[in-house]
Amino acid sequence: MLRNFPVVARLTSVALAYRNQDIALIADQVLPRTPTSYEFRWLKYDLAQGFTVPETRVGRKSLPNQVDFSATDQTDRCTDFGLDDIVPNEDIQVARDQGQGIDPEMIATQYLTNLIQLGREIRVAGLVFNSASYNAGNVSTLSGTSQWSDTANSDPVKAILSGLDQPIVRPNIGVFGQATYSALRSHPKVVQAIRGTAQGAGIVSRREIADLFELQDVYVGAGFVNNAKKGQTTSMSRVWGKHAAFIYRDRAAGPQAGVTFGFTAEFGTKFAGSLSDERLGLTGSTIVRVGERVKEIVCAPDVGLYFQNAVA
Repeated sequence: MLRNFPVVARLTSVALAYRNQDIALIADQVLPRTPTSYEFRWLKYDLAQGFTVPETRVGRKSLPNQVDFSATDQTDRCTDFGLDDIVPNEDIQVARDQGQGIDPEMIATQYLTNLIQLGREIRVAGLVFNSASYNAGNVSTLSGTSQWSDTANSDPVKAILSGLDQPIVRPNIGVFGQATYSALRSHPKVVQAIRGTAQGAGIVSRREIADLFELQDVYVGAGFVNNAKKGQTTSMSRVWGKHAAFIYRDRAAGPQAGVTFGFTAEFGTKFAGSLSDERLGLTGSTIVRVGERVKEIVCAPDVGLYFQNAVA
């Protein structure tokens, strides 16, 4: 469905494989991609239907009780995301003449791919680290001595363990902003619980934290984003804030069955290609484009737990 836009296999391979090694992007692990059509539907069942048991006894000459399962039909569509970079043909020719293995189109594809991925990271962080994405009873806003950065008074082990028992399905992955994770992994209560020592000094690993709270995985959002507008002084901040979330993720969940906190509908895959524009530059230019069609969705707010402002 790319119409007149020519996809170039050489460039698409970069768009699919490129990962910015300078920052940790976790969006694909937190809200996994699920192939869908451009416009897609999914069913949302009422929570009570799976837990309200009617009378199941049947008389010798009676009919069994009948139940009626109903669902809300949710209709949505993927959103187009893409970026262009203009590469003068003169630059391409100079690179070829020099024969140093430099490909301006490939470099443009890498940078564009990184920005597309970073944009997705921001959208997913905005959903997962948002109290509106959770059942209100599963949201805790920490402050003062309850924040995990207060190592003398807070008890994150007790808070997390008791919190994990609240959702209707126990979360199986943890999601942390870098600042939250750094404070948690060196918190005396956490170190004591894992090391079995009263000293409480030291640090622990992600795997140890996952095992402590009986989670499949722990993900740490370490990416940075520049919040300043173009031309202004750079203002860097973390994409994932000082919060923590615990969600139930089922990669196999689909439109007809299964429960998962959220997913990413994906139509097609990332693509990259180029267009020739003779109007730009004396010898014309090549427009490099990278894009994807996705939609991030939180579909089961009852299977998540959120600690807002987990650290100061």
